[in-house]
Amino acid sequence: MANVTWSKIARRIRVPLSFVFAGLYLWLAIPTLTSILLSTIWIVSGIVLRALASGHLQKNEKLATTGPYAYTRNPLYLGSVILALGFTIAARSPWVALGLMLLFLGIYLPVIRDEEVFLRERFPEFADYANRIPRLLPSLRSSSNSDWEFSWGLYWKHREYNAALGSVAMLIALLAKRLWILR
Repeated sequence: MANVTWSKIARRIRVPLSFVFAGLYLWLAIPTLTSILLSTIWIVSGIVLRALASGHLQKNEKLATTGPYAYTRNPLYLGSVILALGFTIAARSPWVALGLMLLFLGIYLPVIRDEEVFLRERFPEFADYANRIPRLLPSLRSSSNSDWEFSWGLYWKHREYNAALGSVAMLIALLAKRLWILR
């Protein structure tokens, strides 16, 4: 049997597990109109960061070091964390917060580490980049390569609009749940 590591399993199950968690999230959420409104600040910020990052990412072709990648090695995951924080605020549930934290630690952290192993093997310049740029929390100063030329073509290629569409759908579901609770 091939060497199967947890990070490889985590990579395969992260999307289906996210859909399962979304259902559990809606069931556990106790939204208010205020919590939904406050959460949109974080949610929109996460969507924008993910969008900016996707417009600089040429997967498997070139090491991304421009745009948000000049401040953090993982702006897509950071955007996801910011989105998750927003949805945690909207849900107002400690169980949702715990579930999201466990998902990040158990699924996303191993995937990030596994991706970095791949990047080290694929791009010799990754070691220097990793020494200068933090893994997740952004540096206040960018690397010397902070070009912000955004590519809409890359954004569409990576189908990053799905994060926005999914977020809008979840916000509508939260609003519907809130209105249903008020009946």
